[in-house]
Amino acid sequence: MKDIKNRIEKLKEDLNEWNYAYYVLDNPIVDDSEYDKYLNELIMLETDNPEFKTDDSPTQKVGGQVMDKFEKYKHKLPMLSLSNAFNKDDLETFDEQIFKEIESKKYNFFVEPKIDGLSISLIYKNGNFFKGVTRGDGIYGEDVTSNVKTIKSIPLSISDKSDYVEIRGEVFLSKVEFEKINKQRQNNDEELFANPRNAAAGTLRQLDSSIAASRKLDAFLYYFMNREKFHTHSESLNYLEKMNFKVNKLGKICNDIEEVYNHIKFIELQREKLEYEIDGVVIKINDFDLYEKVGYTAKSPKWAIAFKFPAEVKETLLKNIYATVGRTGRITYNATLEPVQISGTIVQAATLHNADFIIQRDIRIGGKVKIKKAGDIIPEVIEPIQDNKYKSLTKWVEEIKCPVCNSNLERVEGEVDQYCINFECPRKIIRGLEHFVSRDAMNIEGLSIKIIEKLFENKFIKNVADIYKLSKFKDELIQLDKMGEKSVSNLLESIEKSKNSSLEKLFFGLGIRHVGKKTAKTLAISFKTMENISKINFEELEQINDVGPIVAKSVCDWFEIKQNLQLINKLKEENINMIYLGNEGSKNNDKITLKSFVITGTLSKPRNYFKDLLEEYGAKVIDTVSKKTDFLLAGKEAGSKLEKAEKLGVKIISEESLLEMIGE
Repeated sequence: MKDIKNRIEKLKEDLNEWNYAYYVLDNPIVDDSEYDKYLNELIMLETDNPEFKTDDSPTQKVGGQVMDKFEKYKHKLPMLSLSNAFNKDDLETFDEQIFKEIESKKYNFFVEPKIDGLSISLIYKNGNFFKGVTRGDGIYGEDVTSNVKTIKSIPLSISDKSDYVEIRGEVFLSKVEFEKINKQRQNNDEELFANPRNAAAGTLRQLDSSIAASRKLDAFLYYFMNREKFHTHSESLNYLEKMNFKVNKLGKICNDIEEVYNHIKFIELQREKLEYEIDGVVIKINDFDLYEKVGYTAKSPKWAIAFKFPAEVKETLLKNIYATVGRTGRITYNATLEPVQISGTIVQAATLHNADFIIQRDIRIGGKVKIKKAGDIIPEVIEPIQDNKYKSLTKWVEEIKCPVCNSNLERVEGEVDQYCINFECPRKIIRGLEHFVSRDAMNIEGLSIKIIEKLFENKFIKNVADIYKLSKFKDELIQLDKMGEKSVSNLLESIEKSKNSSLEKLFFGLGIRHVGKKTAKTLAISFKTMENISKINFEELEQINDVGPIVAKSVCDWFEIKQNLQLINKLKEENINMIYLGNEGSKNNDKITLKSFVITGTLSKPRNYFKDLLEEYGAKVIDTVSKKTDFLLAGKEAGSKLEKAEKLGVKIISEESLLEMIGE
């Protein structure tokens, strides 16, 4: 038995070394046949001797585990997004804001490519891989550990044996692998992935890890969360490399914004030659010790910024213009294009926004147009190319009827958009249902747009209340194409679970015009129940912070429509919660709830700790001091925000004062 164990350990050691050489160093040291021979031997030995099989074995990267669903996992520290820069002036403003906070030029930057993939957080305990978690909403991500294990450039054990190590990075697909997957999907008559990022996200969220393993995901790691071990970001990256993580080689320390801008231009020149997609460059202060001093906004660190590359522009033929209907009835016009490659993907359609956009630019069917990808994501027509042929083409005329239900289209005074106002319009209903079940609304897993369309076509649902009656039709649902017993059971379980969602989720899900996720939560905190919101008048609504006259009118108008009140009653009959439940552990405090706070200076704990604490009490944490700010929470070396608050008469409180207000 000892010989078998030793052989297994030797195979693991060799295979891990070969994996590292091939997937991280891009320098294979054995051919594929020899690698496969050793891997197969290890699989057989572990199968016959399961007591010697360990979680860090290379065999764990083959995949095969099938999950029912992904569990939510709360990040130890939020995974924040980055604010954007688009030119040198934006970078100089970024630099000036840092200087204001620390009042010293004793800092440099680290500049590295912004990988176009999916953010991931890797957690190791005592040197062993413990969890892989997606960014999610920044607070809660999805536990995709079984799929992350299949990524061959990510080690399953590391030399750092600390109790808790967290490393963040980007999971991506190479351009070659992306093309291979799409070719396969085309052969299987499946919908193609729009771009490598879309494909990487879809792969990482596969419930069957063998599918993830077959698609050859890769990962660059760029952020060591155990910052107390190092003084600089560049030191931490060297440490990651020593632990066999894949670190991007284009990263560089730059001493000032001029150097930063020059390196951005250098990376941009490499863009087309790279084996993976990038959509910009990330610039961070290199010194970890300055991060807390420079601070954070509600959404982003102020010590880092993403420089976005200009969108690539191409010319192609516009073959047709067609209209689509959104959940509010808004009409969006789209272009069918002669296929053209742009930013690494084949584009055959693009948005034209609204009728005024097309008419003002005199865009005509049959003519050539310039297109770009807005934010490198959504293809958009910019303008026509008005050559001699173009003048002979027929001028485009806007639609006057809904393309789905043939009802007359209307315009709201003062707005450019056209709307279908027919409550029975099938497309409006379907898009409204899709919005209602989305993650930020009622979060009903298993109700994709295709399933919704199928249920609508088969007359199982015609409004959101009907979703909660689907349990009566379980046997019929199982008979529908691709709706097996297990998936139907999971769907019905998710529907039942959604009944207990907090009021803001339901209110956002109703799809009231101008009511976004943030506004829905503000109203839920302010009025506590659906009944209270339905009875509030325009003047009272308008006074609520973040609401204003446009939103107030939209909410009041919605509750004046008889069909909408009937819908609320139907949802009540299905026992849908209509009360604000608050965040996990949320509390009310008259001194804090609905008040606005700005946080500045050095406090005893990271600013995000105090932000989470305040938001738990229903406070609003903002970045900029103004006359409307209720409190400035000021720590040591508070700087310019403290001066501004004093000038404006904003109440300044210390950390101790805040804890007294809370009662801790």
